[in-house]
Amino acid sequence: MKEQLLRTARTTDDQLLSIGLLVLRVSFGLTMALAHGLPKVKKFGDPSFVFPDPIGLGSFPSHILAAGAEFVAALMVVVGFGTRLACLPLVFTMLVAAFVVHLDDPWKKMEFALLY
Repeated sequence: MKEQLLRTARTTDDQLLSIGLLVLRVSFGLTMALAHGLPKVKKFGDPSFVFPDPIGLGSFPSHILAAGAEFVAALMVVVGFGTRLACLPLVFTMLVAAFVVHLDDPWKKMEFALLY
């Protein structure tokens, strides 16, 4: 009887952990994709938009990489497809945003990128 109660408690804990991770993954991914990635994707046809070139690849390749990370990789995180690998471009993009693009800005600007 005691073993069954322990097994049930472990199962409940595992389910709660899974639900918590799901909520975290979906909220992070949707926020990144919709608030950051989608606006970048929408600006692909805009000739007046100039994307910064923080790592010397050129404005257009940097725009493609950032939009791909913030939209495509974020949606991969939402659906749970290759989540660990999908997080790598997101982490790299946010580190570049924090320590290259916003390096001279006040802490408040860097903080958003680092929180992601």
